[in-house]
Amino acid sequence: MSTKHFSPETLNARRLQAVRLRLDGMTVAETAQRTGLSPPTVSAAWKAFREGGWEAVPVRPRGRPAGQGATLGDAQRRQLAQRLAEWPPGDQPGWSARTLAQSLGDNDDAEVDASPGDVSPGVASPGVASPGVASPRAVEHWLTRQDLKPAPLDLAGLERRRSMAGRWYRRQVLPAIASHSPGGGHVWQAGARVCAATPGHPRRYQLFAHGKRDMLYTRCFTAPPRADDYLQLFTRLRANGGNVVIFRGADLTASPEIDRWLEQNPQMHLVTLPVGLLPSGKR
Repeated sequence: MSTKHFSPETLNARRLQAVRLRLDGMTVAETAQRTGLSPPTVSAAWKAFREGGWEAVPVRPRGRPAGQGATLGDAQRRQLAQRLAEWPPGDQPGWSARTLAQSLGDNDDAEVDASPGDVSPGVASPGVASPGVASPRAVEHWLTRQDLKPAPLDLAGLERRRSMAGRWYRRQVLPAIASHSPGGGHVWQAGARVCAATPGHPRRYQLFAHGKRDMLYTRCFTAPPRADDYLQLFTRLRANGGNVVIFRGADLTASPEIDRWLEQNPQMHLVTLPVGLLPSGKR
């Protein structure tokens, strides 16, 4: 079926629905029939999700607003890596693409990654970011290339599954939400993972959290995070209304410091996803 008659909002809603159906095990043909999309469009939405997570599924408007296509320079990429190696100011649970971009803009000492004589004074070279200029979109692309954009769990899909993962969600997560967020408050997702090595960066460790509308917050380490690092994340999540936090990627039961903190902060309920419960690609 042609998608030309769909508004951008309708098309994106159906693309998101298609990914959820594919996560539930439907074939491309079955998903196309359920959503009214063509099989190639379903396949494109599924590929976008697998490569970039939920944020990559919606189709972006054609063209780019002025200043949004700047490529990050070498100096800015180095600054991003430095930012991610420390916690952001305030109580945010990590750096988002927007706060990372803003942090570059606040840096008056940013360098111009252009060779002398390439541009006239005061004129930025096309395709090269000017000092202190970066867009959240450019930062998101950089995060993707650095293997720093884990996708959130599909909680709606988990609730419908007839599997061990589905039973875990219904028996562990839903009761926690009912008792700790009776008003339907936001459920944070968080986790720890090992990131793939990329050019210029050896293997890194990442603590991350997904907030409202699956906004990603991240913090990187050169060694496995310690108990204090997890507690810093939990403290910040609690400050941002984290009554229920679903955590994956690490077994925290062996840490007396974390157990003690949870006992002292009963307002936050931590639900840990058992290791190996979800196979790779089904998260």
